[in-house]
Amino acid sequence: MSPSAGEPPQTTQGAEESAAPSSAPDTRSRVRRVGPTDIADPLIRTEARKAFVWIGVLLLFALAIFLSQSLLVIFGGIVFGALLDGGARLIGRVVPLGRTWCVAIVLALALLTVVWIARFAGSQIAVQAAELPATIEGQYYLALEWLRGHGLHVTAVDLRSMAREAMGGMSQVTAVVGGLIGAVTTLFLILVLGIYFVLEPRLYRRGVGWFLPVDRRDHFEGTARAMGAALRRLLFGRVIGMSVEGLFTWAMLEAYGVPMAALLGIITALLAFLPNIGAPISGAIMILVGFSGGMEMGLYTMFVYLIVHLIDGYVIVPMIARKTVDLPPALVLAAQLILGVLFGILGLALADPLVAMLKIWLEREAARNRVLPPGTQAPSEADTDPAGAVHS
Repeated sequence: MSPSAGEPPQTTQGAEESAAPSSAPDTRSRVRRVGPTDIADPLIRTEARKAFVWIGVLLLFALAIFLSQSLLVIFGGIVFGALLDGGARLIGRVVPLGRTWCVAIVLALALLTVVWIARFAGSQIAVQAAELPATIEGQYYLALEWLRGHGLHVTAVDLRSMAREAMGGMSQVTAVVGGLIGAVTTLFLILVLGIYFVLEPRLYRRGVGWFLPVDRRDHFEGTARAMGAALRRLLFGRVIGMSVEGLFTWAMLEAYGVPMAALLGIITALLAFLPNIGAPISGAIMILVGFSGGMEMGLYTMFVYLIVHLIDGYVIVPMIARKTVDLPPALVLAAQLILGVLFGILGLALADPLVAMLKIWLEREAARNRVLPPGTQAPSEADTDPAGAVHS
């Protein structure tokens, strides 16, 4: 029988029960069960996130300390790559060749220079290097006798004990990283890393920038370019200073007949890479060798030392500082002492470039976060010089 028009349609109880699971699912399945690590309070959840961020920062800092020596080797590769890059750019301005060919020419010229020194001057320098310790020891005993003649009764044992005590806390400054084998391995890694970095610098810059937020990648690219330009100029000026000091020292000492002139020129050139520390060491060795030939020769070596380092301090260093980053000498010396104690010769050699790069990074960050007056715009990357200072 069909229902009447006024009566509502009726359904059977079985149909309602069969439709219930599909149309009205159990609400208990939609409620997420609360676990023991869930934090219901939003304030506690926010503070927990901050705590985890700080814990992550501390863990990263501890990892950086643990890997500090490896990171310093990587930075050494970057420094060597910047040196190769500067030479390749200089050759590229003269000869229209590709980047790979320019880098290959720089490496070939460096290798030929080393081979030439070893072939033509190696035997003479080896003989002079063998004579140098005996000469310094002789001057040591002469200075001891001079002190005794002026009423200072100091024995050789006293001076040696004083030297050991003075150098006890600085014993790692002159220690080569990991011994001779470690030094050769470290040098090889720096050379290989530098070659890789100089061949494809944009690849590694983009790789590091990929880890940063999107809104900071352009700023990082500009900072990396500024650091690269300043590092190239810094190293180029350093190479010029080393060459000038070494050649001038050799020529002046050879003209007067000072013994071991070639070796003293090489020592002066190599130690010129270490500002604030290299000059006193090379000067002391030069003066000791000079006084082995008499009072006049000793005074002449003192004159040469003063002339060389006056040229370096008043001509070369200001010229480099104008083109790169003007670093306070006390800051560089403090960094050299700290990195020298921690990492030995490698830390001493890389302290100056590391401080320069940190200064550029801090200046760029300060310029980016500077509060500007209303109606002004932040400086663009084109308005910033290679050293990181914003033009007015």
